[in-house]
Amino acid sequence: MFLWKWIIVFLIAILRESLSMIIKYLSFIYGVCMCVEDVIEYLLSKDVDFCDARFERRYNLSVGVVNGKLRYINTSVSEGISIRVMIRGAWGYASTTDTSWDSLRSAADRAYKNAKKLCGRRKLSLDAITTTTSVRASIKVNPMDVDLEDKIDILMVLDGAQREADNRIANSNSAYSESILSFHLANSLGGNVSWEEVRIRIMAYSLALEAGNIQYSFFVRDGTVGFELIKSIDLNDEGIKVAREAVEMLSAKKPPSGLMTVIVDPSVSGVLAHEVMGHASEADEVIGKRSFLSGIVGKTIGSEAVTMIDDGTIPGAYGTIPFDSEGTRSSRTIIIENGIYRGYMHSLETAALMGLKPTGNGRAQDFNRKVFVRMTNTFFEKGDWKLEEIIEDTKEGILALKSIGGMEDPVGGGFETRVLRGYIIRNGERRELIRSFTLTGKALEILKTVDAVSREFELHGGLCGKGEEDMIPVSTGGPYMRAKILVGGG
Repeated sequence: MFLWKWIIVFLIAILRESLSMIIKYLSFIYGVCMCVEDVIEYLLSKDVDFCDARFERRYNLSVGVVNGKLRYINTSVSEGISIRVMIRGAWGYASTTDTSWDSLRSAADRAYKNAKKLCGRRKLSLDAITTTTSVRASIKVNPMDVDLEDKIDILMVLDGAQREADNRIANSNSAYSESILSFHLANSLGGNVSWEEVRIRIMAYSLALEAGNIQYSFFVRDGTVGFELIKSIDLNDEGIKVAREAVEMLSAKKPPSGLMTVIVDPSVSGVLAHEVMGHASEADEVIGKRSFLSGIVGKTIGSEAVTMIDDGTIPGAYGTIPFDSEGTRSSRTIIIENGIYRGYMHSLETAALMGLKPTGNGRAQDFNRKVFVRMTNTFFEKGDWKLEEIIEDTKEGILALKSIGGMEDPVGGGFETRVLRGYIIRNGERRELIRSFTLTGKALEILKTVDAVSREFELHGGLCGKGEEDMIPVSTGGPYMRAKILVGGG
């Protein structure tokens, strides 16, 4: 039952944590261990090629304040077990929220029968984990130890600062969310891992109104961190900044249009990395012939200034995960290196089908959803320029700031994003502020024109769907980049 391995893990943990916290953790893990390990032992009595069982417990809290008034408090708690069986290359799935043995055995039988119905002739050898380990969330202040009243108070400060900044602020919004997730996974190869994920997010949205002209701006900060993130923010200052940005937009000019030299900020370069290049680099899209990047490994697709990474190990980033939903350790995957396309992100299945190593990108929205190849933190690597040096080196162009949405196009490779604001650049200087505009083009054509990449680097968190479903936490971003892009007027 693997229990001797857990005794060693917990003895080490006791040296690091308070006794009360360890007792709570032990009681949770022991009960879950028995559930998932019993399922594996039961399935091993059948003719399965591989199986795993993953327990999840999810706690979520969201709080919103609008115009100085508490608008909502939402909490949710869910838990359940996902069971997967592979027989001759086919998966069978089943899940249950009931951890009684009768329910677990019934779910295991369903997963087995589903795999049997779908199985083909080819047996896949999956490179799954065979180790035992436990990873606690690396946080300083557990958000559950902070009173709800304190969380409401911080939103009141953030919200109030927006309205007090300028009388043209017609609407102020502030929101806080936290998620605390616990996982335990065991598989038929002896793998047995548990881990935690803690995420925090705070945001503000200001809407300015003057003579029928409506403009807005926003502020977001997030990460896989504890409540220390909130304590590190000057909420009053951030509220004033976002309100003043919204007011500034009231006098912004109409943007130009046409193929132009554009310096994009990290949020915009992140859209290009994630929505186009990232989704097309998910190996299940390649195998399913739904990717415009199929068959181009080793080919030059961008300038030497372009390096693109998916890295689920970055401390504090919103898309960081210790393990994926298959128990594979998260890793740093080089997708593009100095303009040369290097490879794809993988799950256990796609890695086996392509004869490669899994990269820790097999992720599921929850225990009731299928595992797909998904991104973690996806970005272009930073370069050697300073932002101001790029601007000074630009004779004529646009500085594009704050992406407000992007189009996913792994099949056609088209890039499109709407940008909230920007500046005209003339003779190496920022000039007029311009209002919202669109950036479009073919991703590979844009990457070939990249000639300057900044040292400044940012990641921004959010939720990503596979198509329009199966939402998971990720982050995108990177440096400022200069390229030729088609600009559409507002």
